[in-house]
Amino acid sequence: MIRKLASLDRPSRSEFLRACRELGLKRTRLYELLRAYREHPVTSSLLPHASGTRRGSRRLPDETEAMIAEAVRDFYKTRQKPSINRLHKEIRRLCRSRGIRAPSWQALKARIAAMDPAELARAWEGSKAARDRFRPVPGQYAADQAFEVVQIDHTLVDVIVVDRLYRRPLQRPWLTLAIDVATRTVAGFYLTLEPPSAVSVALAIQHVVQPKEIWLAGLGIDAKWPTCGFPDAIHIDNAKEFRSRALQRGAEEYGIKIIHRPVATPHYGGHIERLIGTMMGAVHLLPGTTFSDIDERGGYDPVGNAAMTLDELERWMALEIVRYHADRHGTLGIPPLSAWHEAVARRVRPVRQPHDLAGFMIDFLPSLDRLVRRDGVHLFGLRYWDDVLSIWAGRLDRPVRVSYDPRDLSQVFVRAPDGTRWPIRFADLRRPPITLGEHRRARAALRERGLALVDEQLIFETIEAQRALVEDATRRTRAARQLAEKRDRALGAAGPSTPAPAEPPPVEDDRPIDWSKVPVFPVEEWS
Repeated sequence: MIRKLASLDRPSRSEFLRACRELGLKRTRLYELLRAYREHPVTSSLLPHASGTRRGSRRLPDETEAMIAEAVRDFYKTRQKPSINRLHKEIRRLCRSRGIRAPSWQALKARIAAMDPAELARAWEGSKAARDRFRPVPGQYAADQAFEVVQIDHTLVDVIVVDRLYRRPLQRPWLTLAIDVATRTVAGFYLTLEPPSAVSVALAIQHVVQPKEIWLAGLGIDAKWPTCGFPDAIHIDNAKEFRSRALQRGAEEYGIKIIHRPVATPHYGGHIERLIGTMMGAVHLLPGTTFSDIDERGGYDPVGNAAMTLDELERWMALEIVRYHADRHGTLGIPPLSAWHEAVARRVRPVRQPHDLAGFMIDFLPSLDRLVRRDGVHLFGLRYWDDVLSIWAGRLDRPVRVSYDPRDLSQVFVRAPDGTRWPIRFADLRRPPITLGEHRRARAALRERGLALVDEQLIFETIEAQRALVEDATRRTRAARQLAEKRDRALGAAGPSTPAPAEPPPVEDDRPIDWSKVPVFPVEEWS
């Protein structure tokens, strides 16, 4: 009715009075509505306005507003993240010193609530945290074909594992996980007690490429996990282990494109981040879980409830992944396993498969260039020899590539000029297998004793002495058990199902070890 009256230049008196009667309004009120509608010809202009002060208006004196702004800038926007109560006390102190009436707590809270949360996050946690939390993230990686893009990342697993011998708590393991972007299937994973390194990346990629049937059968799992072969591209972040020379060489050798995320853009790895969140959510149901934060953990004791070894956790992870593949995916609308078969059918060319899986693994190991001397190849102060080196010893004027596995230095792989990889063992076959970590700790111990020039025999004698000391301390402290567990897993000295000792182990003694006898060397970087 008002729209009809507003369309007339000069409505007649009878039309105006009839509108007043039908609307039940006085003439003055109808005039107000007509004027409001003509200024803004939309229906919402006829809504009644709330009485009182307009929302967002400020009624404090200008000097008080200036005082609040000063206190917020100099006191509240700091890395200490003071509370509103502390800010109110600071403002009251400033107001008393300057003879100004202090604002109420409610007035201060209203002004804080009206502030830009991104601006507060930048002041409290830094620009990177503010960008990660508030910057728009319209871009992400997408793929249509199976193994077109595989994302890889690491995480600390939210559960504490126990050692295989005494089943006592050790630490949280590291998980390297890979996902196929197109199908959301888990392409592969690797569990270890060591921090992320070039070797953990290489072993995760090996698990991505290799067929899973034999591996699943070894775990006693009867299930299908069809993802295998070379991905067209691997999408990773900018961590040091993802920029190793070994990864670059291996990718170039097998035609795998390496894509690094733009710096400070974690949302570009959203697929792998969500998969990690899904896996950790399932891990929170295991004994010994640390949960995601202290509030969620409550009074639960992760150390006291730890019960699973790393091998048992690996088998549980494989079972969880098989179950995940069979469940309907929220984004895809179908199970990842079904999406895999559909995406494989869409490929123009089939997924490339390795013709030499063992050689493929060697090409992703860390390597150094070394000359073949007349007495063999020298690496880390250790000497390696095999009769195959005789044809190059003292004759080849350029170095060859020597790949090594830091988990076992008893054997290296020499790449011949024609590209053939030859396994070369210690020149002295009586030498026991050792890890790179044990070797570096022994060298550090000898340097501390003033023995800068050391020979191979002295290195092995030091390692044997350290092993004996660690074995003796294993029954007493967690740190020593961690060293022993890492060594045994690396060298394969203990089987996956080592039986518990017949006699119960003695009560754990937390007295400190004399680490001068077992020097702690920083965790090695294997890249």
